Amino acid sequence: MGVIHVTDRDGQRHTLECIEGWRIMEIIRDWGLPVEGTCGGSCECGTCHVYINEEWLPKLYPALEEEELQLDMLPLVMGNSRLSCQILWTPDLDGLELTLGPTG
Repeated sequence: MGVIHVTDRDGQRHTLECIEGWRIMEIIRDWGLPVEGTCGGSCECGTCHVYINEEWLPKLYPALEEEELQLDMLPLVMGNSRLSCQILWTPDLDGLELTLGPTG
């Protein structure tokens, strides 16, 4: 097991234990933080929008076109915006830092 560090929308930092192969959205939601994941991880709703800390971006697979199109429909998207349902946790992401983004 490893961890991710999530800053919520109130600025509070949470350290969450992770299980390999789980979506980042599932990890955040299962720890009780406010991520809806309405579509269940199928990249159709944008309710799991996060900002990835810049130093972690090179360690992630690039967003696919489907994710980019969904992000285009969200407010306040930045260059480090991702949908957390599209990122699977692996040991390479141990210590990942992210911030919950606005979803609507």
